[in-house]
Amino acid sequence: MQFWSGTAFMDTAAALRLAPLLDEAGFDGLISADHLVYPRDLKSKYPSPEGVPPWQPETAWPDSWVLIGAMAALTTRLRFSNAIYVAPSRPLVAVAKLVATASVISAGRVSLAVGAGWMREEFELLGQDFGTRGARLDEMIPALRELWRGGWVSWHGEHYQVPELMLEPHPPAPVPILCGGETEVALRRAARLCDGWVGTAYRLDEAVRYVDRLTVLRREYGRENEPFEIMLALLEVPTLDVFQRAEEVGITAVMCAPWFGSDDMAGAIARFADEVIIK
Repeated sequence: MQFWSGTAFMDTAAALRLAPLLDEAGFDGLISADHLVYPRDLKSKYPSPEGVPPWQPETAWPDSWVLIGAMAALTTRLRFSNAIYVAPSRPLVAVAKLVATASVISAGRVSLAVGAGWMREEFELLGQDFGTRGARLDEMIPALRELWRGGWVSWHGEHYQVPELMLEPHPPAPVPILCGGETEVALRRAARLCDGWVGTAYRLDEAVRYVDRLTVLRREYGRENEPFEIMLALLEVPTLDVFQRAEEVGITAVMCAPWFGSDDMAGAIARFADEVIIK
């Protein structure tokens, strides 16, 4: 079982204090979240019954790859990923360059967790088509792997055309690509194209249903014997027994924030490491 934490809704500078503490305590990874802006006139519906984001407009969303690069420089073993990165809102080559650079700076300690996104305004600000985002993401995943190979690379697909070029630095090793999202389309994308799936927060029985569905889909695509990460947060009391049960059903990583609400971030992280991670 891997133990990850996150930086969403934190003060941006606080994330730089958090990363070395998690690194020293034995956590496996740290996740950054992604949004570009909060439009004053937000017309897009957030994917919840209320239809509005559960955060305030002034909430900070630091650029994922700038933040990951800074945190990587302050750590030696901690891994970094996203929950999630709205990759199709950016140009393909720009995403390839950002992630490749972070991979080199971190000595291969990054993965890319992508999602199709929901905020049309972000896509329009960056000049990317919102209506084709899912199809473009499906193509972007293999295209990124090709562009990261090193040497002369190119891509010729339906949505992206990249002439032969060199994109340097290229990652020192293959960058794992995970997919977020709970729709059937997102689960199928993860099972068919990706190295894992990133969920949100669930009770354990609900999490098991997603694990079971992914297992069925991976079998359908002939990928049931390939390594596959399943990362999510659990809405359970964080006990050793809960995490052991999660591991038994196929969850490979849990996102947790034992320091949340504590005045002693370092102490809370150290206690969680002693009581759960080490055991």
